Amino acid sequence: MSERPEARSPRGFIDRRGRDVVAERSILAAVSKVYEAWGFEPLETGAFEYADALGKFLPDADRPNEGVFALQDDDDQWMALRYDLTAPLARFAAQNWETLPKPFRRYAFGPVWRNEKPGPGRFREFVQCDADTVGSARPEADAEIIAMSVEGLEAAGLPAGSAVIKINNRKLLNGLMSAIGVTSEAQKLTILRAVDKLDRLGPDGVRLLLGEGRKDESGDFTKGAGLNPAAAERVLAFTAAGVGGRSETLAKLADVVGGSAEGDEGLNELAAIDVALRGLGVGTDRAAFDPSVVRGLEYYTGAVFEAELLLSTLDEKGQPMRFGSIGGGGRYDDLVARFTGERTPATGFSFGVSRLAAALRAAGRGRATTARGPVVVIAFSQERMADYFAIAREIREAGIPAEVYLGSSGMKAQMKYADRRLSPAAVIVGDDELAAGTVTVKDLDLGRELASKVTDNAQWRGERPGQQTIPRGELASALRRILDAG
Repeated sequence: MSERPEARSPRGFIDRRGRDVVAERSILAAVSKVYEAWGFEPLETGAFEYADALGKFLPDADRPNEGVFALQDDDDQWMALRYDLTAPLARFAAQNWETLPKPFRRYAFGPVWRNEKPGPGRFREFVQCDADTVGSARPEADAEIIAMSVEGLEAAGLPAGSAVIKINNRKLLNGLMSAIGVTSEAQKLTILRAVDKLDRLGPDGVRLLLGEGRKDESGDFTKGAGLNPAAAERVLAFTAAGVGGRSETLAKLADVVGGSAEGDEGLNELAAIDVALRGLGVGTDRAAFDPSVVRGLEYYTGAVFEAELLLSTLDEKGQPMRFGSIGGGGRYDDLVARFTGERTPATGFSFGVSRLAAALRAAGRGRATTARGPVVVIAFSQERMADYFAIAREIREAGIPAEVYLGSSGMKAQMKYADRRLSPAAVIVGDDELAAGTVTVKDLDLGRELASKVTDNAQWRGERPGQQTIPRGELASALRRILDAG
């Protein structure tokens, strides 16, 4: 006899039931409605892309499966499950550029896969939602993506002002590096990594990392960027310039990076973004300039932005926690050029749907904390199945989900089944009810509420709360009242 396989999920892949699935679908429906209202069209691309189309995610190896899940097609070409939704967009834009409206504005959502080590909150498969504009170099395109993202996050369930999109510009950072005389790419990367730790280590810790280095609590030493004290203070002044309004921040940044060609270009782009955001009605409480934002700067070419949750959040144990980033994006003008050889401007915003749903739950703002089950029609007799199905059909035609119990258990087990489904009500129809043209409706919502308060079983049995026998023609309205009360 062959050995039975063990029922187990692959590491980094999870199963989601009703509550989580309903919450994520609700988020996607709300955000899609916003994106379409702004003139962005939906686009779906296949799960697989040729591996060479994934660009920087291709490893230097014979088998391209490091970071991605890849397989070889029958024509010996390597295909990989998409790592994100941006690389497929770049390929699609390059492949169809002549026939696309320009700029091309699209949004997309779907699963992406990463062949990385899984960990707490880190999965190998998750759903992303992106919106991008390809073909516009105007800073106003960045501003529009930012403003639309603000509206999308609020439509998903975040109250106005409960998240802020922090905005920086790659060109400002390049201008800063020029101003302090840094030309080595390795030294630049060390400086940016130090800046990225500002929230965790504070200015004093970052100051050490900008200089000779820092020893942490465990005694481990991290080598610093080797800046002299004056240069280190200039970097810290740059990161601190984001306190205040957007115009005030621009003035402070001009003192630090103004005078370099690239720095001035970055300042002009942020100024144009500020003007557009004001026209779009997006204040500093929802979109702020923050020079400490360091996001994928090997990938982005101009503006970069990151959405940070401001609401108080609790972990699974009820303890306060900092949730941090819930999405981000920026300008990437080099991606389409990988296919065409011609620089094509592009900008976009992306968020992980599961992460946003988790953030909403942690903040007590989840759009769907439970997944309601259907009304369950109790089945007493095989001979009456056609009648039970007719009743379920009538309920569904009234716009209320309903099902007939199709197991083989008795009345008690059927009621338990309905309760486990979180059904709002059960419909009981025996021979007497069928003959009289009536139905009995058990309000399970009310039953669950009363059960949590009743300690005397005799009282429970005697009162039979929430049960009523009504004419069959009144069934839909009675069920609607139960649903509205729930």
